[in-house]
Amino acid sequence: MQTNEILETIKMIDEEYLDIRTITMGISLLDCMDPDIHVSCQKVEEKICRLAKDLVKVGNDFSKTYGIPVVNKRISVTPIAMLVACSGGNPVEYALTLERCAQKLGVDFIGGYSALVQKGYAAGDNALIESIPEALAKTQHVCASVNVGSTKAGINMDAVAQMGRIVKCCAEYTKDDNCLGAAKLVVFCNAPEDNPFMAGAFHGVGEADCVINVGVSGPGVVRAVLSKADKSLRMDQIADLIKRTAFKITRMGQLVGTVASKKLGVPFGIVDLSLAPTPAIGDSVAYILEEMGLETCGAYGTTACLAMLNDAVKKGGVMATSNVGGLSGAFIPVSEDAGMIHAARTGALKLEKLEAMTAVCSVGLDMIVIPGETSASVISGIIADEAAIGMVNTKTTAVRVIPAIGKDVGDELDFGGLLGAGPVM
Repeated sequence: MQTNEILETIKMIDEEYLDIRTITMGISLLDCMDPDIHVSCQKVEEKICRLAKDLVKVGNDFSKTYGIPVVNKRISVTPIAMLVACSGGNPVEYALTLERCAQKLGVDFIGGYSALVQKGYAAGDNALIESIPEALAKTQHVCASVNVGSTKAGINMDAVAQMGRIVKCCAEYTKDDNCLGAAKLVVFCNAPEDNPFMAGAFHGVGEADCVINVGVSGPGVVRAVLSKADKSLRMDQIADLIKRTAFKITRMGQLVGTVASKKLGVPFGIVDLSLAPTPAIGDSVAYILEEMGLETCGAYGTTACLAMLNDAVKKGGVMATSNVGGLSGAFIPVSEDAGMIHAARTGALKLEKLEAMTAVCSVGLDMIVIPGETSASVISGIIADEAAIGMVNTKTTAVRVIPAIGKDVGDELDFGGLLGAGPVM
């Protein structure tokens, strides 16, 4: 590596918010099934704590050794609905077990309180889904997701109707905690089985028994590159700049995955290069789009710029590693992106425009605060629209909306930390 490349990487980390957003250990719980839910929970706790006992230490040691921030250490597990199918009983017992594991291990989040119902309900699915509001209200670190559709299977509209009610209940159960329950629940179409990002991470049944997946993020780096570029560049030249930058970022993710895999003694799964913004000024996908020439995020041309950004990030990442997976692309979580928060507050970015943008980004309607009085049926309609976009376009789409109980359009909801804050839209 040349000296200038080393200095460039240091600058990316120190000044442009480049980080390893997460190292996520995926753990299969299929061998923890038992007809007795208490025995099953004991098996789950033993396996997770045994395999992930050094996860946080390895992440912290990597940061100290290489000077690269590893922001989150997380765990994803087999969709818990599958364990409920065998054990019966109250699924919340599993959520409390996962919470104990998270607290013992010191991880930031644990995902997989999930059900896959795109073709219909199997044993355990309905019970788990109905328990989600209680489970998320009683835990701090547990995240939930439900897949309601796929390109092959179509959309389970019964599940769509159910999830509108569940999202609303999650907000109501946690109304004294900024409706945080709804922020820990994602409703998917075409959910990926190797996604390291929360709240939608779960360990797919086709995955190995235990793997390490890495999520890399660097919207601030991409923005910095574009801000220094010649403003007369053509769009294809801008795309090439983004590809080269994505390549460099992904190589760092490859390094982290390789080192973590070796130290933990588990296989390296995938690198997910997703431009996941934070509330920090400059670490914004919206500002990248504006560096491309948009007057403001939400203006005409926004969807086209986002499509080009998403495409260039994916292509640059694929050239850097054979382990690309997960969501890989650009996220547009409103409350976590300073540029989108500003655009929403000024009225330039509205829900309808965000829906159009989800046709070309890597996920969907993410971290959007809506009025607390929004009915469950309206939320179901939002989910149905997003699922239709994903199903027809053979892409992952998702809905993570937060009904702000007691608040209306123009009010604010502040989650703090990486989840940020945002106006009610």
